[in-house]
Amino acid sequence: MASCKHRRSGSNSGQIQVDSGPALETKGGDQNITEIDALGRSRAFDPDAQYKMNHRRRGLALIFNHERFYWHLTLPDRRGTHADRDNLKRSLTELGFEVRSFDDPKAEDVLRTIYEVSVDNHSDADCFVCVFLSHGEDNHVYAYDAKIQIQRVTNMFRGDKCPSLVGKPKIFIIQACRGDKHDDPVIAHDAVDSVTDKSNVNETEVDAATVYTLPAGADFLMCYSVAEGYYSHRETLNGSWYIQDLCEMIRKYGSSLEFTELLTLVNRKVSLREVDVCKDINALGKKQVPCFASMLTKKLHFHQKSK
Repeated sequence: MASCKHRRSGSNSGQIQVDSGPALETKGGDQNITEIDALGRSRAFDPDAQYKMNHRRRGLALIFNHERFYWHLTLPDRRGTHADRDNLKRSLTELGFEVRSFDDPKAEDVLRTIYEVSVDNHSDADCFVCVFLSHGEDNHVYAYDAKIQIQRVTNMFRGDKCPSLVGKPKIFIIQACRGDKHDDPVIAHDAVDSVTDKSNVNETEVDAATVYTLPAGADFLMCYSVAEGYYSHRETLNGSWYIQDLCEMIRKYGSSLEFTELLTLVNRKVSLREVDVCKDINALGKKQVPCFASMLTKKLHFHQKSK
């Protein structure tokens, strides 16, 4: 392949000219050599491009909800997780998703369900959503009887494994702890909106262990309840902070805001909370900040579908 040197024209600084020929030797490292001419792609790039969301169906949303675990795992029950499940069902249904939920499934059943969905035909769907409500550890989430590697799940939806979702958003929402540290509060000296709403207080618990952010591939969106290394908080009556606030933002802005902007609002809303009631006195007053890893290549809007 002939090497290329990009040169800006003096008459039009916005254009790029390409000199093809033998490779150029650099002196002092000041030459900028490019091996591929990307001019055609740059001309076609549209910064306002959106995912096509006018297919016949919005798509499928799977919820794997785990409250109890096989005794040998020595994991605590996740009281309040059914509130998360029901909250997500309502919110995702309002966005137009076909929601299927599974309570305390075994690892084999989770993987079989996900595989069957990955080989289905999603040609008439806008996108896909998968939610895990569980404990986590070392790039895994727990099913009832064993842990599952997150990358094993996301790999089933890569282009060569699930061609009907190529170029479509694949959203994974993970409510689980990602470490064993509590996030300490700090004073925001230039903020006036850092007061937590304490009108509905119940006992707060944490989802145990660690989950790390994983690369997934183009058009994936990985949504995590907490930043890497920290506890994720869950109320025994109302469910987890993250799912509560995610569902509230979806109900209010799901059809109007770009979805990563909505997730930023969720980050902000969760960050205003703090632990009020907890058996672990070391957790009192502690905070939490969610995060998301976006491999999306276009803007994502869940516009209301026409009847």
